[in-house]
Amino acid sequence: MFEASIRKGIIVSVTVLILCVLGVVSAFRIPVQMIPDLEVRTISVRTGWSGATPQDIEKEILIEQERYLSAVPNLQRMLATAETGRASIELEFPFGIDINQTLIEVSNALSQVSSYPENVDQPRLYSSSFSENAFMYFSVLPLQDNPLGLDMDMMYDFVDDYIRPRMERVEGISEVQLRGGSERQIQILFNPEKLAQRGLTLSQVRNLIRARNSDTSAGDIDSGKRRYLLRTVGRFSELRQLENLILLQQDNATVRLKDVATVVLDHYEVRSYGYQDGERVIRLAVKREAGSNVINIKEQLLPLVETMGTELLEPNGLRMVLLGDDVRYVQASIRNVWTNLALGAALATLVMFLFLRSFRATLVGVLSIPICTIAAFLGLLAFGRTINVISLAGVAFAIGMTVDNTIVVLESIEQSRRRGLSLFDAALTGVREVWPAALASSLTTVLVFAPILFVEEEA
Repeated sequence: MFEASIRKGIIVSVTVLILCVLGVVSAFRIPVQMIPDLEVRTISVRTGWSGATPQDIEKEILIEQERYLSAVPNLQRMLATAETGRASIELEFPFGIDINQTLIEVSNALSQVSSYPENVDQPRLYSSSFSENAFMYFSVLPLQDNPLGLDMDMMYDFVDDYIRPRMERVEGISEVQLRGGSERQIQILFNPEKLAQRGLTLSQVRNLIRARNSDTSAGDIDSGKRRYLLRTVGRFSELRQLENLILLQQDNATVRLKDVATVVLDHYEVRSYGYQDGERVIRLAVKREAGSNVINIKEQLLPLVETMGTELLEPNGLRMVLLGDDVRYVQASIRNVWTNLALGAALATLVMFLFLRSFRATLVGVLSIPICTIAAFLGLLAFGRTINVISLAGVAFAIGMTVDNTIVVLESIEQSRRRGLSLFDAALTGVREVWPAALASSLTTVLVFAPILFVEEEA
């Protein structure tokens, strides 16, 4: 085997060149991250019920959901929390599960809940892991001196409707979370005395508003070759329409909503606040998808933010600034590993020269360093890994093993040359003498780390 590989040096060189080309291509396709992706094994169920107390949420929502979720296969732990206006359930599963299949099973379990109280939002499912935490943070705030006099609490819907969807369309972004501000809300402030004078109750007014604020399909009409679809439009589009809603007609008098209440456009109760330089702001936290490249996301997102600032935010008296950027720490860490890798290669070259005392032999050993590094990227891509500080540390460790074996083999070949053998015979003899030792040394190192392959939980 060794004789054939030495005699057919052109084939070996072409093979090595092909591996190098494939490795370079792989390096550009592998995502770059700070740490490896951690397996998703937690599913969150969130259900909103505006204005409800924790006691009502526990009784009407959590108990019913827990009853069916407890039967989900492979469930290890379930933690339910009731807060004002929201119910949360954290479901924990073992490592190695198919998270997509588990999401389907959780959704099916929730669909078995017969009914929820009135005004309860549909349950929403989230699957998350530490790897998908937010890595970029932005702030939306008024222009200098707030020339339009904006109330940032009222700008939540604007950011939610126009800014967040554009950012979430960037490849690799899974979600953009908003913090600070609150959704807009139409508030109807009743006068109890006026309601009592007209013999109306809050329940009656609520039912009248709900019945009126809806669009209804009214079937279709055939007219010759044409068919017309009928639809009654009843939803309110302006406050004035809501104020003029007729509640009651008695004694030739019409009672409208504005006669017994004041209608104002405001917002929900603000439960989270964001400040920057003493100003109220709305913050956006960008989360990535598992396996995505944070550097590519940043390169696509920053030009988009600049475009939105010019075309969308500034005309509306707003601006967006980058508040925090974890990508630069990723870039600095990767750059630091590469620097240490290059420094280690230089020191290894010096050590090889001190042992071999030959420029030609040292050059052969040095060539093995970039070849092994490039070939390692092919393995990372094949096994679905990412470029991160841990994988690069592993590459550096592997290069150290390669340099060790290279020194042993080249030293054996150099000694054969000094015994008067030809170049071919010296190469063949030198490799045959030490290959069992080099192989045994590599295998013992591999066997030391082999148990890691069977670890099923996080370290």
